[in-house]
Amino acid sequence: MTADTRLLPLIANRDLDAPLAWRAGVPVSTRQFLADVARFAPVLPAAGKAVNLCVDRYAFAVSLAAALVRGHASLLPPDARPDTLARLLESGGSNLFALTDDADLATPGMQRVLIEDRSSPEGGDGLEVPLIDGAMHAVSLLTSGSTGVPQPHAKRWETLVGDVAVAVERLSSLLGLPSLAGLTLVATVPVQHSYGLESSALLAMLGGAAFESGRPFFPADVAKTLESVPRPRALVTTPFHLKTLLLSGIELPAVDLILSATAPLSPQLAAQAEQALGGVLIEIYGSTESGQVATRRTTQSDIWENFGSIRVHAEPGEGDGPERFIFSGDFLPEPTPMADVLELLDERRFRLFGRANDLIHVAGRRSSLAHLNYHLNSIAGVEDGAFWLPDEVADGVVRPVAFVVAPTLSAGEIIAALRQRLEPVFVPRRVVQVKAFPREGTGKLTVRALREFALAQLADDTTPVQLAHAVPIDHPAFAGHFPGQPLLPGALILAEVMEAMQRVPALVARLGSHPTLAAAKFLAPVRPGSMLSIELHPESGAARGVRFDVRCDGVVAVTGRWAAVQESA
Repeated sequence: MTADTRLLPLIANRDLDAPLAWRAGVPVSTRQFLADVARFAPVLPAAGKAVNLCVDRYAFAVSLAAALVRGHASLLPPDARPDTLARLLESGGSNLFALTDDADLATPGMQRVLIEDRSSPEGGDGLEVPLIDGAMHAVSLLTSGSTGVPQPHAKRWETLVGDVAVAVERLSSLLGLPSLAGLTLVATVPVQHSYGLESSALLAMLGGAAFESGRPFFPADVAKTLESVPRPRALVTTPFHLKTLLLSGIELPAVDLILSATAPLSPQLAAQAEQALGGVLIEIYGSTESGQVATRRTTQSDIWENFGSIRVHAEPGEGDGPERFIFSGDFLPEPTPMADVLELLDERRFRLFGRANDLIHVAGRRSSLAHLNYHLNSIAGVEDGAFWLPDEVADGVVRPVAFVVAPTLSAGEIIAALRQRLEPVFVPRRVVQVKAFPREGTGKLTVRALREFALAQLADDTTPVQLAHAVPIDHPAFAGHFPGQPLLPGALILAEVMEAMQRVPALVARLGSHPTLAAAKFLAPVRPGSMLSIELHPESGAARGVRFDVRCDGVVAVTGRWAAVQESA
C-alpha cells in the first residue's frame, strides 16, 4: 500500500463485548464476530472474487468481512438460481468462488466454500479490528431490474463507510439518541440487496447497531423474531411487506424505529404502521447506483431531505426526454443521476413524483404509473395492486389495466373508487382480480415480471371487449361497391375487427399475432357514415378463440370467430 492509502476499520468504534448480532435469541458479541472472521479468512482462495450466497445474515457478514480481510471483492447476486449464477460466470470469468451456508446448494462452474460454525473457545481475545484499504473494490451490487435488465455496480469500501455514516447521523437524530448503540435490526429484506446490506449488516458493522441473523417473511415469523430481540429495536422492511404485516391482524411487538424503502409509502399506510408498532417510520430514498441519499418522515411531510452534504440539481434531458436529476457530494464518488422525476425545492430537499420511465400519456394527458399505483393501493380493501400500460397503445383507445389482490371488492367498486381519485382517461376499463403478484424478495415488481404476468393473466381473462368505429362517408371503397348502393366490403370489416383485436394485448396473447378466421357470417350491409360497435368475446375453458359481433347502428352486421393458428391446423 502507498503512504497516502486511507485505511478504514472493518468495525466501527464500539464495545467489543456488546452484541453485533442475534441468532435465535442468542447474542453474538463483536469480539466473537472478529474471531469468526479471523478463522474463516484463511480458508478462502488466494485469488478471485467471492460470490456471497449466504442466506443467514450473520454467515453473510462473516463471509463479507473475511473476503475484505483477504482482499477479495464480493459479488452480491439477488438469488442463487442456476441461470443467475450462469450469468455471473459469463460476465465474471473463471475466477469466481461461491460462499454459502447451504451444504446442498449447487454452484456449477464455481469452487464452493461452505461457511460453518467456526467459533473459537477463546472468543477472540486479543484480536485487533482489521483495517481495510478505503479504495478497495468491496462489493458489486446488482440493480433490482425494476427499470430493465439488472446491472452490476462496484462499491469501494470508503463509499460504503461514508454511506452508513450519514445514515447513522440522521437516524440517531430522529430517534433522539446519541448513537445507534444497542439498537437491534430485524430485516425482512435480503442482505444481498443494496438496502438490505446498508440497513442491516453494514449498519451494525459500521454504525454501532446489531442485527438479527434471520430473514423472517411471514407475519407470524416477523412478530416472533421481533419478540426475540431486546429493545430498542427496528423493523427494516418494504411497503409490500409492511402492508402484508398490518393486514394479517397478528398482534405485533412494539418497535422504536421502522425503516421502509424500495417504493414510496402512502401516508395512510405509514400512519397505520406507526400506530400498530408504536415506532417512528422513516422512508429511505436511494438506488443501487447511489446508495441511500435521503429520508422523509412520511406521516409528517411528503418532502425528502438529503443525507449529510449531498446536493441534487436538474439537467436537461436528451432530445425531448425529461429532466435528469443528479445527486453529488459527501460519500458519492461521482455525480449520480436518478431514474426518477423530482420536484426540487432547493438543492437539499425535493418531492418524488415517480420513475422517469413510468410516465405515461393517454389521450393527451400525462401521469405516472407510480401515481396510479399509489391511489389504487390507497383504496380500502385492496391488499396489493399494480397498473400496467399495454405495449400496443392507441391514444384514447387502450387505457392502463389495473391488476388487484382485493378479495372483498368487485371490479366495479374499484373503478368507482378510482373515479373519485383519478382523471377520467386514467380510470381503467378493466380491473383483473389476481391471487398474488410475482414480487421479488424485496417486494419489488420488475418491469419484465409485470409485463409477463399481465399478458398471462389477460390471456386467461374472458371479459368481453367493446370498441367503437365510425365509417367515413368518403371511404374509398364505396366508389366501387356499388354505384347508387354503396356498402363496405366484408374484407374491410374483418380487417377492422383484426385491428381492434391487435389493440387489446390480452387477445394478442390469446391468439398470437396472426390468427386464423375460423368462421364469418355477413348479415346486414354497412353503409357510409355508419357507427360500428365491435364486440369481442374471449372463449372460456379449453377453447382459445375469440367470437366477434359487429353491430351497425344497433343491428348485427357480421358475426364470426377467430382462432389461434395452432388450433386451426
